[in-house]
Amino acid sequence: MSSSEADSGASPSFSSASPSSPGGASSPSAPGATPAANDTIFGRILRGEIPCDAVYADDHCLAFRDLNPQAPVHVLVIPRQPIAQLAAAAPEDAQLLGHLLLVAAQVAQQQGLASWRTVINTGAEAGQTVFHLHLHVIGGRALGWPPG
Repeated sequence: MSSSEADSGASPSFSSASPSSPGGASSPSAPGATPAANDTIFGRILRGEIPCDAVYADDHCLAFRDLNPQAPVHVLVIPRQPIAQLAAAAPEDAQLLGHLLLVAAQVAQQQGLASWRTVINTGAEAGQTVFHLHLHVIGGRALGWPPG
């Protein structure tokens, strides 16, 4: 799904398999968790209510192709823990946030990218439309600066 629509600390192993049980989101009482984030379209994807084109999955996150790609490669990496946005993350989320970045890099490389852009929009004015933290991995073409 498109955000415009709708660990262990070790490097994650790479898998192209979809999760067999995508509902691994932790309870809203986890550090940084926000009940509203679990009610988004990404929460529905994690619960298996909406299908996605998954390119990576582990116990902490899911990566899938954006339905409204802004480049030849546009993958979203979302934590299973429902954090609404980066501003809502707590110090206890540091390991998860690092894991998301490592997964973003591995996904980019798996998709054949030598260079890419990793984007986290935080807040409506910054372009966040789905209030469940997510990273955009964008590449496969020249990307201009500044964005937007």
